[in-house]
Amino acid sequence: MLTLQCHAELAEAPPQLCDFDMLHYIARTSQKQVLYNNKSIGYTSIMPQRAYGQYCGFARALEVVGERWALLIIRDLLVGPRRFSDLQHGLPGIPSNILTGRLRELEEAGLVARRLLPPPSGAIVYELTPVGRELEEPVISLGRWGAKRLGDPRPDEIVTEDSMAAALLATFRPEAAGRANVSYELRLGEILVHAQVRNGKVAVGRGSLPKADLIIEAGPAIRALLAREITPQEALKKKIVRVKGDPKLLTRFTQMFQI
Repeated sequence: MLTLQCHAELAEAPPQLCDFDMLHYIARTSQKQVLYNNKSIGYTSIMPQRAYGQYCGFARALEVVGERWALLIIRDLLVGPRRFSDLQHGLPGIPSNILTGRLRELEEAGLVARRLLPPPSGAIVYELTPVGRELEEPVISLGRWGAKRLGDPRPDEIVTEDSMAAALLATFRPEAAGRANVSYELRLGEILVHAQVRNGKVAVGRGSLPKADLIIEAGPAIRALLAREITPQEALKKKIVRVKGDPKLLTRFTQMFQI
């Protein structure tokens, strides 16, 4: 069997692949060196990049981020830097070799960079570059547009911490926040995220938030609440949403976060 091994510069190695898949992986991720029978060899990519043949900014954008999973990777990196394993956990449907390829493409496009964390961690994380950060507004707008079409969860759909944190970014209304200074922790089953609102801006993240002004416990009903299909008072009365803290802050939450 042909044995190909990615060059040691890769932060994460893909799983074992058959010969054809490995050749496809190498070409798609544009690796410049591989090890073949313990010898370093170069190659030329055989897979052309996506192209639409149109001199158009929208077409050019799709050439860069239009591949499957690319925008979801960017969505998760908008929440914060992530290790390869973090991205795998947040995108459980993506094969590891595809994730490796997409990250390589986004790096080559100048949207994503790798950074070595200082000791004692020493882990390599992926993060958006300033150019990648320019995608925040269009990605959030696209997420807000999609949120209006969610409906109820499909049987095979899941919610992740990063997708929920990104949803808070997408639904935040700075004009409604004004000069508010308030913090929230959302508990959606095993999903735990938080949002801090300060002077018309929001910072979101995974995990708990010590001394949050309001803790909100909910399930899928959170979508109906953000879509204003149900009032905060009705949600509390029907016990489909529970809070710890001043219930009035739930009303404030639905004013600042809307689908």
